[in-house]
Amino acid sequence: MPCTVDFTTVSTTGLESSPVADALAGLRANEARYFKNKYSHVFTVEPAADARPTIDWVHRILDAERGIVISSPPLEATGFQVENIRMAYVFYTSGLSINVMYTLDEAGKRAVGFKLSDGMEVPAELGSFKFARQKSKLAGTIRGSYFVIKNEY
Repeated sequence: MPCTVDFTTVSTTGLESSPVADALAGLRANEARYFKNKYSHVFTVEPAADARPTIDWVHRILDAERGIVISSPPLEATGFQVENIRMAYVFYTSGLSINVMYTLDEAGKRAVGFKLSDGMEVPAELGSFKFARQKSKLAGTIRGSYFVIKNEY
């Protein structure tokens, strides 16, 4: 069952099995705040078992584009569309968050973003990426990176 992410009262519900649950909850809330402020979109997530199509789509893009297979189990995911952009988020036990921004226009921007929760190490499968740091009131220090999607999905 989908759960609305509250960014005013950060909750670890659904993320309790993560060793960095508090930081991951802050990261999730940070994303919820962004989409509410920019698009008036209410950010909801569902347990990984209920979000298999979204998780499979993200994993297919990672594997086809860069040969990346994430070793950490997914905890939650969401997929939605704002304006002409298809979005997908997957939150992992390790504290990793992966998002896919896929503009539906042919000439639009398409990318995969990685965000690391405060307190987690860079996963071995993402060791070749350079991560920039940003501060967040909700999530502490977020480290992020991305790559551009070249093919159609």
